[in-house]
Amino acid sequence: MKVLDFVLSILRPVRFVIVASACTLLFLSSASPAFAIDSYQSDPQEGTTQLLETQRKTDEVAKSNPPTLKEVQEKSNKGLNEVQGDADIDKMNTPANSQSSTSVEKNVQNFLDKVTGKN
Repeated sequence: MKVLDFVLSILRPVRFVIVASACTLLFLSSASPAFAIDSYQSDPQEGTTQLLETQRKTDEVAKSNPPTLKEVQEKSNKGLNEVQGDADIDKMNTPANSQSSTSVEKNVQNFLDKVTGKN
């Protein structure tokens, strides 16, 4: 019993340090989302314009007769598809802008060659 009391008396300061560290960690982790304020702040009007235009087109289609196949094809040929049009077409990966990229298979083969020392 005396040994157990002795060990517990030694652990009291260590227990205080552990509890203090845990409290500090909880405090700092709850304050860290505030650091995100420095990141990019979007303008609330940026998305609203696009959504209003989409809503306007949706209302027009809902009030009119169903579009014919020819109308759908004409709208689809203007961009990526009928709904999206040419929005963010510059961000899409196409064969024209992907010539310099390597395939997943080639990346894996290069990695395996490096690991096995064949390269």
